[in-house]
Amino acid sequence: MDLSSNCKPSRVFGCHLTSVTCRCLALVTIALFFRVILLHSFSANGAIEWNNLDFILSRSLLLNSDGGIRRDKFLDAPQIVWGLNNQKIAFARACLTARMLNRTLLMPSLSASLFYKEIDRLQPISFDKVFQFDRFNSLCTGFVRLGRYSDLKNQSGIYDLQKGSGRKWTVERDLEQLKRSSGGPADKYEVIRIVGKNPFLWHDHWPAKDYARVFECLALVDEIVKEADKVVSKIRQIGTKLRSKTGPVENNFDAEGSSLPPAPYVAVHMRVEIDWMIHCKKLELRSGISQICSSKQEIMERVGKIVSFESPTVVYLAVADSLLNDSSILGGWKKGLLPFEKKKLGVDGIYKKYPYLIQSAIDYEVCSRADIFVGNSFSTFSSIVVLERTQKMIRIGTTSSCGIDVRWPSYAYNIPDESNGPQKWMTNMSDSSLKAISYGSNVISC
Repeated sequence: MDLSSNCKPSRVFGCHLTSVTCRCLALVTIALFFRVILLHSFSANGAIEWNNLDFILSRSLLLNSDGGIRRDKFLDAPQIVWGLNNQKIAFARACLTARMLNRTLLMPSLSASLFYKEIDRLQPISFDKVFQFDRFNSLCTGFVRLGRYSDLKNQSGIYDLQKGSGRKWTVERDLEQLKRSSGGPADKYEVIRIVGKNPFLWHDHWPAKDYARVFECLALVDEIVKEADKVVSKIRQIGTKLRSKTGPVENNFDAEGSSLPPAPYVAVHMRVEIDWMIHCKKLELRSGISQICSSKQEIMERVGKIVSFESPTVVYLAVADSLLNDSSILGGWKKGLLPFEKKKLGVDGIYKKYPYLIQSAIDYEVCSRADIFVGNSFSTFSSIVVLERTQKMIRIGTTSSCGIDVRWPSYAYNIPDESNGPQKWMTNMSDSSLKAISYGSNVISC
């Protein structure tokens, strides 16, 4: 562009306002004018440093660049523990606590191993070894934010916030403590450090939709996704082979190049381990609810009642490693339903390469991608899988699965319907808390 044709140096303010160049020059001149005024106003002797004003302006832009979430104030959470989906819930609660305090959550450590009581034996694993850090911030921008410890300036120290546990530490007391910390003396500190025994496993102050928003931002790292791809591909390849009736199923079967479409599969989160059966029986006694435990026979019979199966169909059993040598879980299924677990599928070598947390993440992906999922409504793993599948259904306009065929249906085998089949299951996204998912419920929405 020829500046002389629109705006000569001798008549900067006399050029036509329709000129883009002149408008830019005018804005720059006005900005410089106000900058001089501000410099004079901020200092009695007019000697404030230019870089100080730059710092003030850039800090203002920085604080408002991520939906108002402060990047100079942080929340520090202790190592997150227990199973994969308990850790996802605890992580979401840490994020939502940081959001309530208008702070950035420092990237926490997860737990690669599974020890409920022996805390000193928990194997820490960095969040970004399981989930994508930058992807999380991109998807959750303006809602919650993760930071790194390298972001700390160590300017105003650390405030230790002791969170209680047990019966005396109620939900109300926990919420009141957070409210005081959001604007009280603790707020002047650069870092609020949460201390206490697993503080984010207990109390819940946010609606289900807020948790769902955080879960949507959790994208597994590429390595784990690729491993899950291999397992799902193997399941669908075997299903395609079975339906093509071209020969016997081999564990090393490779259907690459097949012109047949990938076959659908059913995933069943089969909770029949001894420790689970002990836990669920105690839970039934305490709660007065009889629809928590399910035997292997009940699970097999109820899954067989799902009428939309097209025979033959592969049923992937997401079970604990302790059951891989229990042949009884593979027998007794309805004709046309062909059960496979990791060992029979020939993918147990994939899982054995990784610690418990990664194995669980792979199984989670396999279950969430299934054409039909069947789980236990008192299992956190099953509940989070159903929540994700519910979100997928809502995105395509499905708000209920009652009495109709839908894409990505889920069922609870521990709650029989009128025909003694598994009850259809969708997450109630309007719940005021995540209690139904955290602790389980026999009141499920279809």
